[in-house]
Amino acid sequence: MSELWKLTASEIAALIAARQISVTEAVASVLERIEAVNPALNSIVQRLDAQALAEAEAADHALARGEAAGPLSGVAVTIKVNVDQAGLATTNGLRTQAGLVAEVDSPVVANLRKAGAIIVGRTNTPAFSLRWFTRNGLHGATTNPRDPALTPGGSSGGAGAAVASGMGPIGHGTDIAGSIRYPAYACGVHGLRPSLGRVPAFNATAGDRLIGGQLMAVSGPLARSIPDLRLALAAMAARDLRDPWWQPMPLRGAEVARKVAYVEAPDGMEVAPPIRAALRAAAAKLRDAGYVVEEVAPPPMREARDLQLRLWMAEFRQDATAALRAEDDPDANFVYAEMTRHCPEIDLPTMMATLKARARLTRLWRSFLADWPLVLCPVSGALPFANQHDVASPAAFDAVLEAQLTMIAVPFMGLPGLSVAMAPVGSTPVGVQLVADQFREDLLLAAGEVLAPEPAGLAMV
Repeated sequence: MSELWKLTASEIAALIAARQISVTEAVASVLERIEAVNPALNSIVQRLDAQALAEAEAADHALARGEAAGPLSGVAVTIKVNVDQAGLATTNGLRTQAGLVAEVDSPVVANLRKAGAIIVGRTNTPAFSLRWFTRNGLHGATTNPRDPALTPGGSSGGAGAAVASGMGPIGHGTDIAGSIRYPAYACGVHGLRPSLGRVPAFNATAGDRLIGGQLMAVSGPLARSIPDLRLALAAMAARDLRDPWWQPMPLRGAEVARKVAYVEAPDGMEVAPPIRAALRAAAAKLRDAGYVVEEVAPPPMREARDLQLRLWMAEFRQDATAALRAEDDPDANFVYAEMTRHCPEIDLPTMMATLKARARLTRLWRSFLADWPLVLCPVSGALPFANQHDVASPAAFDAVLEAQLTMIAVPFMGLPGLSVAMAPVGSTPVGVQLVADQFREDLLLAAGEVLAPEPAGLAMV
C-alpha cells in the first residue's frame, strides 16, 4: 500500500468506502510522496503533516463506528494560499500577508472538509496571484515537474505541480484569467474553471471583492482524471450563504444536441502547429464518439479579452496599488507596469460602458452556446513558456498576453472552461480547451472523458 499516492481520488474513495484501505494509509502515502519530491518542486509551501494525520485517524475512528464515508473520504487535497483556511495565513504569495491568519475556512475549504477530504498542504502562487508563472518573495519559485525549464503555470502553479507529481490527486485552484486552466495545461493535467455562481467563495480576511472579482473569479479543481474533477466539483459546489452569487443549480442539466463548434484560431490569434494538431486530434475523437464537430465562428473573444483586462486592472488599481508598493515584488511590479501599458486608467463612464458591453457579449455567447453547446478551442496559443518568460522584456510579456487570449476571454462572460491534457510533444505538455454555457460543466466533463478516458500520467520527479 506504500504507493497509494499513485491512485486517483475516485480510486482512493472507492477503496476506503469498501474498507479495503484506511484513511490513514492513504494520507500517509501522500505525505511520503510530498517528503520525497516537494523539496525539488516547492509546490506545497506549507505542509500540514501532523494535522492531516490527526484528521485521518479521526476519520478512521468514525468509519469504525459505522459512520458513512464521504465522497472524498481519505482523499488528500491541497489548498492554494490565496483562500482562507482557519488557523493559517492567507498569504497570496505576499510577505506583507505572512501574518494574515484566517479565523474561519473559506466556503470551498469548508465544503471539501465536509466531503471528507484531508488537506495535506497549501500551494504556491505568484505575488497577488497576478501571473501565469509562479514565483514570489515569500515562498520562492515553483518548478514544473514535467520539465524544470518550463513554467508550471500560474497563478495556481503550485496546485498544478502538486497534482502532476502525485502530492494529492486533487488540487484547489482559482481562476480569473486562466489560473486553473493554464497550470493544468503547463503541468500536463486537467483543470476545470466552474461557472460564476457554481462554487461559493468568500475570504473573510479580505472582505468582499469589487465587481471585477465578483463577476470573474472562481475556485475549482485540478486533477489527473476527469472523474476526479467531477467528484471534486460536486464537493466544492455545496451551498454556502456567504457567497451571494452562488446558485442552487443541478450538476447535470438537460439533454442537448451533441454539437461542438471547432475554433482553431479565434479572432486571428496565432496558434502553434503542435496545438493545432492537438485540436484536430481532439475533434477527431469527439466525432468518433458521435459528436457533430464543425468549424464555426464564435462571438468575439478578443473584445471580451480586452474588456476583461480593463475590468481586472480597474479592480487592482482600486484595491491593490498600495499593497503593490508595500510588497515591492519585482515580478508583480513588472507585470503591473506592462498591464498598465495595455489598460490605461479608466473613468466612470468607461467603467459603465464596460459592464454594458459585458451584458451584450454574454447574451451573444449564451445564444451561440444554445446552438453549439460546446466550443473546442486552444487553452493557449503557445506551448508552455520558458519559466519566467513574461518578465524577460516588454515584448515577451506581450507575446504571453496574446497567447492567453482564450483563457482571459471566457471568464468575462462567467462561463465555465475545461483544460484537457492531450498527448505531450516530447516532454512538453499540450492540451485543449472546452467551453460551455453557464452551469453546464457536465457537458465539459462528458466531452473531456472522451478526450482523456485514462488518467494523465504522473511526473516521476
